[in-house]
Amino acid sequence: MRHLAERAVAGSARRVTVNLAESPLGWLRSRDLVDARQFEAGERLRGDYERAAIAPRTTMRWAPRVDGGGAALDPGTAQIAAKRRFDAAVGAVGPGLNDILWRVVCAGEGLPAAERALGWPARAGRVVLTLALDRLATHYGLR
Repeated sequence: MRHLAERAVAGSARRVTVNLAESPLGWLRSRDLVDARQFEAGERLRGDYERAAIAPRTTMRWAPRVDGGGAALDPGTAQIAAKRRFDAAVGAVGPGLNDILWRVVCAGEGLPAAERALGWPARAGRVVLTLALDRLATHYGLR
């Protein structure tokens, strides 16, 4: 599967290669715009978001195996636990900060798109996102 694509740079004749598989949070980390602690906190939140299956489905949901094979935890129990962890983490971040956190980390929106959607000025999102990630890291007990 190919994860690279060429894109035109707005207002320029230049073209750049973009890694389509890279998350917005991974992009920020690769440019040292978030630190390792903030990145790890965001990845934990995204993992619980995905395990809880909160996002809308685009494909069929397959039934669990009936032969007893697969994961040790009941999928329903694991999903409920992930949803509880996600809710606790987002609650710890607090209102006003959790909007940008969800958009960038969980929904995979880039910062410019998230700023526009929230009606914020350009480049304000990174400051608020780093504050949200700091609170999230504190919630997870990361140092």
